[in-house]
Amino acid sequence: MPANAKAFERISDRDAFVDAVDGKNLRIALYGLTLNVLANGSIAGRAVGWSISGTWIWEDGYFCRDMDWSGTAIKYNCQLVELSGDRIRFTVDQGDGSYAVLRIR
Repeated sequence: MPANAKAFERISDRDAFVDAVDGKNLRIALYGLTLNVLANGSIAGRAVGWSISGTWIWEDGYFCRDMDWSGTAIKYNCQLVELSGDRIRFTVDQGDGSYAVLRIR
């Protein structure tokens, strides 16, 4: 790991998660993806020109969300959340599946 790279650290507390994301844009530029995950339990954003909406809760140390991408349901899933500087990583299936790393802006 490069000397300036920070390791990802797990977020297991709802308040720490909200502090990291509320009022900020979570982005993956390659997909034109921007998400806003708000303290009130709502999710809003866009990806490749189409709207994203959803809701989330914090359950047993995991971010659990239900989303819709322009009429396509994205099934409910609880995800491991980790933070490293201005990057946040969501790993599906409570950390046992694939992951996405988003920039916090």
